[in-house]
Amino acid sequence: MSARWARGNVPMKQASILILALALATCSKSPGMLEEVLNSGELRVITLNSPTTVYQDGRGYDGPEYLLVKGFAEHLSAKYNRSIEVQMVTASHYSDLLPGVESHAFHFAAAGLAMTPERQQRVAFGPSYQEVKHQLVYRVQNRRPRSIADLQGKKLEIVAGSAYAAKLGQSRSEFPNLTWSENPTSAAADLLRAVADKRIDFTIVDSTAFDLHRDDLPGLGVAMELGSGEKLAWAFSRRGTDKLRAEADEYFATIRESGRLEQIMDRYYAHRDEMNPQNRRNFTRRYETRLTNYRELFRQAGRNTQLDWRLLAAVAYQESHWDPDAVSPTGVKGLMMLTKATADVMKIADREDPAQSITAGARYLVRLQKRFKHVAEPDRTWLALAAYNIGYGHVLDAQQIVRIQGGNPELWVDVKKALPLLRQSKWHSQVRHGYARGGAPVIYVEKVRRYYELLKSLTPNDDINDDINEVPFENLALFPPTLRAETSKQVAPSI
Repeated sequence: MSARWARGNVPMKQASILILALALATCSKSPGMLEEVLNSGELRVITLNSPTTVYQDGRGYDGPEYLLVKGFAEHLSAKYNRSIEVQMVTASHYSDLLPGVESHAFHFAAAGLAMTPERQQRVAFGPSYQEVKHQLVYRVQNRRPRSIADLQGKKLEIVAGSAYAAKLGQSRSEFPNLTWSENPTSAAADLLRAVADKRIDFTIVDSTAFDLHRDDLPGLGVAMELGSGEKLAWAFSRRGTDKLRAEADEYFATIRESGRLEQIMDRYYAHRDEMNPQNRRNFTRRYETRLTNYRELFRQAGRNTQLDWRLLAAVAYQESHWDPDAVSPTGVKGLMMLTKATADVMKIADREDPAQSITAGARYLVRLQKRFKHVAEPDRTWLALAAYNIGYGHVLDAQQIVRIQGGNPELWVDVKKALPLLRQSKWHSQVRHGYARGGAPVIYVEKVRRYYELLKSLTPNDDINDDINEVPFENLALFPPTLRAETSKQVAPSI
């Protein structure tokens, strides 16, 4: 596959010609979508710019839809021995997605679209890859609404073009005073901020969106869930896409079977268990008081080991709550809670000295990472963290159980299922190191990941080292902002 990145300013007029030409060409010739992709070597996908779809940060391009589309292009390239280039164009508004597909300007939309009956009248969906719930969000300092009736007379605003309006419409006959507005310019993050800032009373968002934004908006909570959940899928035109959708079926079946789909979802959502308000307050208070004293030590250790200093700080918080005098009943000590044996291996004399503890903990984590050198990131780091907690041998045992079960021992999503089995004689009798409290490292790793995300949200503009979660830029092409805006306007009419 080739990589392509559109740079610079593209004139508005040029953008209009491009999109109109694409749409007119597909309408006039009407080739099958799969044949068009293979003949042109280009997969055109319309999406949204958000943390649940595709986004860019200091590490490059990321997001669950980015990884899924990238994988689909790789699937087509390998199967048909063609070089397939991806062009993902971000629409300005949610309501532009389906018209972009219906006009054939794009081969499909990958934007966390729910498979609602109304949308199924307009587009053909591929296989579902995720299920979300629609959540009513409110300010926790206010009275929590218990039913739809409590929303009457309040200011409720939702994203225009989303599936939430249909949910609300079903309640209007019972609650005639229920009103809401659909915002054509705001995304879920904007409306969550509007609730936090008291500009509106409520909004409705997907559970995934709330999970990803709640670290930045701790004053918000979920009042209720509307309905039983919705399945998400890519949206294709109802004309000429049968073969392309069949390839998507095959691709998702493959990544579901291999564990890749679960790995992608784990990367973005699995560790985001909700912290209770007291734990969040404790974390924030310690961040403001204790971490200040050791931040530069974490930075220096990060520079020396090429680890993100915030990952090291997250480990230290899970170990000691950034208390250098912490001592466990088993005798581990210090900020990084090192055993005497680990301190001896790392050649430090005083485990309670913050500088020595942080340095030794960082070096020890890197040492463990290297023992999993054949595992790709970020799974290598999650396995190393599990070993930091329970010991390298027990993680090897869990990997052996994964092999016995026919899974992939290099995927954290498989290993974390096997670790708790080390408590069962049926399993620990088959491996080298025997019994272990295997559930503990799973909780440990997920908490460290949670604290790591919290620290990143608190230091969004901070310098980082070689980030362990970096996704290499390979085959994503995004148009500049001027083209994105014009794209949204041009694909709206059905041509």
